Amino acid sequence: MATEALIERILAAGDGPSAIDALHELLDDAAIEESATLKSVAEAARLVGLSAHTLRYYEQEGLVRPARNASGYREYSAFDLRRLVFLTRMRVSGMTMADLKRYILLVEQGPSTIPERRRIMLEQHDRITRQIRELGLALEATNYKIRVYDGHPEG
Repeated sequence: MATEALIERILAAGDGPSAIDALHELLDDAAIEESATLKSVAEAARLVGLSAHTLRYYEQEGLVRPARNASGYREYSAFDLRRLVFLTRMRVSGMTMADLKRYILLVEQGPSTIPERRRIMLEQHDRITRQIRELGLALEATNYKIRVYDGHPEG
């Protein structure tokens, strides 16, 4: 499936198995199509739900390196879009720019860095798991207050 279609499927699906399946397919580098249409910065920004300013910032920080056409305009490939989706998910989960830069640097160094990349992802997994637990407690506290305000603190 084309990168653009996978991104649209993720955005349309919200949470749930369909979005997870699309995300897994999107992050599988073996599935990157070579013949995909290149996207302008505005098109890429719309697809991944970021501003053009953020895309330029990610480029400035070395996280993504879109090609330039003969006129000097950025052209985002399927590979670039997939990386942007990954970066977006990691930022949403709280990964720092320093950690992202380190991770991307390792990716660009090749397969010999897989153990270090795995370690980074395991640390991120632990941070996300902790966030989920904390959010679960915050949700429970919120639900309790709603029950109190409804006159049913025990329910």
